[in-house]
Amino acid sequence: MNNSRSFWVTGASNGLGLALVERLLEQGHRVAASGKECEELDALAKRYSRQLLLLPWQLHEEEQAQEAARQICHAWGSLDCVILNAATSDYVASSVTDSELFEAIVTSNQLAGENCLGSALPLLVKGDSAQVMAIFNRYSALQLYSPTQVTAGWNNMPQWLREERDELMKLGVSLTVVAPQSPSMAVQAIPEPWTAQSAATELLRSLPLREAELVLEVVDVSSLWPLSR
Repeated sequence: MNNSRSFWVTGASNGLGLALVERLLEQGHRVAASGKECEELDALAKRYSRQLLLLPWQLHEEEQAQEAARQICHAWGSLDCVILNAATSDYVASSVTDSELFEAIVTSNQLAGENCLGSALPLLVKGDSAQVMAIFNRYSALQLYSPTQVTAGWNNMPQWLREERDELMKLGVSLTVVAPQSPSMAVQAIPEPWTAQSAATELLRSLPLREAELVLEVVDVSSLWPLSR
C-alpha cells in the first residue's frame, strides 16, 4: 500500500496487542512487535517476513527498550507510531502474589512505558506525522501511592503521559490516551463486550483522527488483556 507506515506495538503476544499487530500487517504496514515468544507471532513472522520485526519484550528493563529501539533504527531508520499496550501483564514476575498483582501491573507498565517512549522518541522525531497511542484498562490506569490525593504523573501513568503531551507536541508527536472513563465525566460510558479483534479495528480506525483522549470501557478485561505470568 502506498500509505504504509511503521509501528511499534508493545505487549504483542496475546489479546489486544496481538490483534493490533495482525490488523496492521493486514493493512500493509511495517510492524515492530514486542511480545513474549508465542506460536501466533512466529506464524505472523513467517507470513509477513518483510513487514514484521520481532523485538525484545521486557521493556520494563531499560536496556531491553533501548535494544528494541536500536533494532528499529537499524531496520527502518525512523518510526511513525508507537502503540503502548500499557495494560499488559507481560512484565509481571511469576513470583508476584495475587494480592500484589494489580500494583505490579501498574508499576511495571509505567516503567515499560517510560523506557519505551524515551527510546522511541528520537525515531519518532524522524518519522512521518508521528504519534503515540497509549492504551490502559481499569487496572493499569489505577492511581497508586496516596490514591486519595489529586491525580498526578508520579502516581498515575495516564496522567504522566498527559503531562508529557506539550513536550511531545513541540517535537511534532501527537498523543492519544485510551483509558476507562473518569468519574468526573459528565456522560458515563457503558462497558461494551469488546473482543480483541473488534477493539483493535476500532482503535486503528481512530488513529488518523489523533484525538487527545478516547474512552475504552470493557465488560471483560481478560478478553483484551489475558493474564500471562
